[in-house]
Amino acid sequence: MDRETPADGDFGVLLHGLRHSAGLTQEELAQTAGISVRALSYMERGRSRGPQRRTVSALATALRLSPQDTRELERLASLGRPRRASATRALPPAAVPDTAASAGVPDLLPRAPRGFHGRAAELAAVSRAAEGETPLCLVVGPAGVGKTALVLHWAHQSRAAFPDGLLYADLRGFGDQGEPALVEVLREFLLALGVPHDRIPESVNGAAALFRSLAADRRLLVVLDNTRDSEQARPLLPGGRRCVTVVTSRHRLAGLIVTDTARPVAVDVLGPTDATMLLAGVLGSERVDAEPEAARRLAELCGGLPLALRVAAARLAQQPGWSLEAMAAELSDETRRLSLLDVEDTGVRAALRVTLQQLPGHVSRLFAQLGCHPGTHVDRYAAAALADTAPAAAESCLERLAVAHLLTETSPGRWTMHDLVRLYARSLDGGPDALKRVLDHYIATGISAVAAAEPGNEECFPLPKDFLSPAAVREFSDRSAAVAWYAAERDDLILAAAAAHAAALHERTWRIALTLWPLIVWRVRDGWSPLLETALEAARADTDQHGESRVLNVLGWILIEEGRVPEALTHLRAACALASRAGDAVAEANALIVVAMAQAALGSLDEAAHGCERALELARRAGDRTIEKLALQHLARHRADAGDWRQALDTATQALALHQPGTTDIPRTLLLMVKGEALLGLGNQTEGLRQLDLAAREAESSGYDDGAVRALAALLRVSADAELQARYDAALARLSTRT
Repeated sequence: MDRETPADGDFGVLLHGLRHSAGLTQEELAQTAGISVRALSYMERGRSRGPQRRTVSALATALRLSPQDTRELERLASLGRPRRASATRALPPAAVPDTAASAGVPDLLPRAPRGFHGRAAELAAVSRAAEGETPLCLVVGPAGVGKTALVLHWAHQSRAAFPDGLLYADLRGFGDQGEPALVEVLREFLLALGVPHDRIPESVNGAAALFRSLAADRRLLVVLDNTRDSEQARPLLPGGRRCVTVVTSRHRLAGLIVTDTARPVAVDVLGPTDATMLLAGVLGSERVDAEPEAARRLAELCGGLPLALRVAAARLAQQPGWSLEAMAAELSDETRRLSLLDVEDTGVRAALRVTLQQLPGHVSRLFAQLGCHPGTHVDRYAAAALADTAPAAAESCLERLAVAHLLTETSPGRWTMHDLVRLYARSLDGGPDALKRVLDHYIATGISAVAAAEPGNEECFPLPKDFLSPAAVREFSDRSAAVAWYAAERDDLILAAAAAHAAALHERTWRIALTLWPLIVWRVRDGWSPLLETALEAARADTDQHGESRVLNVLGWILIEEGRVPEALTHLRAACALASRAGDAVAEANALIVVAMAQAALGSLDEAAHGCERALELARRAGDRTIEKLALQHLARHRADAGDWRQALDTATQALALHQPGTTDIPRTLLLMVKGEALLGLGNQTEGLRQLDLAAREAESSGYDDGAVRALAALLRVSADAELQARYDAALARLSTRT
């Protein structure tokens, strides 16, 4: 057969397919092109060339084809009038489906995965998506989580639902081998559907249009595996609503959701039970059942990631004499874990490396810098500090990493990493100053939080000499915003102090710890002594007497609350001495107040009151209203504990007068308690109960659970009210849960 026959057939097939994909009827295209419907029908059947140039121009305009695709149409249209071909060599396009049927049902699926376990919810979600009006399912998740295994398992289980065939293509969007040309993928699909090789258009648009046309009335399953982005998938989507397409990707592919109404199915790591079952599937149930605790530990160390679990199981399978416990012990070493989870060219590190290679350079650099972050969560400000950039630019990178499933957004504006992903990030070079920058971000933000949470207090400390100022520091509108930040960042602040200490950045260690003091006040029984002992060691290594005195003061107070009063007194007297030698009247007054707390705890109330009076004198001499209020507050407390109700009431009233009207904070709450108790002691029960109730309500509204418990307990001593009891029980439950 000569060159003209398949060329004319190509044009007819292409014309029919593109018209169908554009949603144009023959009448609509014929009217646009200014030809008869019969002439257009003949052209689509390959029986007549007709006025093809005018038809090409109309089609290009209707479809908004690119110049390249328009030229392809013109090339096929210009190859000349065909000679009649034999029936065996020139099959009309309309007969192509019959050819496919005679060739058998196409099946390009790889074999079903072995040892597949669990995923009932995800399998059900894929099935629901397959039954929808627009049956396009998007299965997304991080590298190694088992997306392909899930989809292939579902596909093999669902064979009966697709009598016209099962098509599969690995688009290699996240591999080292390079992506296949889309026209070659379409060629493989069309060949599987029975289209002769010489009838397949050479352009992507032409081949895609023919594929959509042939798939329009079939019940096909199309699996597009390892898809890089929406653009890569779109030309491969079949036409018609009877076809089901399942796309897998490490990226979210939001474009397919927007333009093609794809229904996403997220695949996460396995839970402990399914992870253990996966190990048993590779190693055998007997071996896993013999060491159930070690099996669960292995699953935990692999983070429930199927790829990591399979690599660990493969290593154990090669060593029948190894115990699961021995393997778990090796994986416990974070410095070796990733290397132990690699086998040849397969493993967690290889999968993550390929994922990272797909990202722009500035995004992958931030990922490496995130490895220098000492905590488990990051926000736009911390990321900006790590990258030495603006928060908006950092947030854009964080979102790209989340789209690639290298980060997970756990709450609005807060991201975290899977443990193995974090280990991989920490194995990369984040730059020499990344840790310093993020530590200084925490110092700067902590100072801002203290200013909002405890307005009027002096700054905790001067900044380090080599402080790296962040491009932007979070601002807090009020006390509640600062409290929310402390609550969210508490664990990461503690980890930041530990990382600074490990890196011998002593000047930063004790400063980060001191920025937590408002939270320490609110959560006094939350086990702060290890952090403060580390801070004390760092302040001494930094030879900063101001910092040492402040840390000793806070540590002494915490030790009093923990019942370690003699130890507390040792630290507090050292704090007083340091402050006195430095001529720091404010620090000395602060230390004297906490010394008085220790003395009161030992029963020396008169001595405690005397210490507070000395602190009050120093504060007034220094003109520090904050310490003056604090000294009055503690003096009132000691006088109330001694039963000196009149002096306690006068002192509390004097201290409350120093508070700005409308403010609510812990010192005010404590003073209201003293005032209420003093009024009760003086016989004024109505006003005493009112003051205690006010103290309790302010404590409850501000989240000061310890204060709420104290105020409500004082109320219950004189009133057996059911509502009070319920409030007390609730506050105590919150306090117990937290501690």
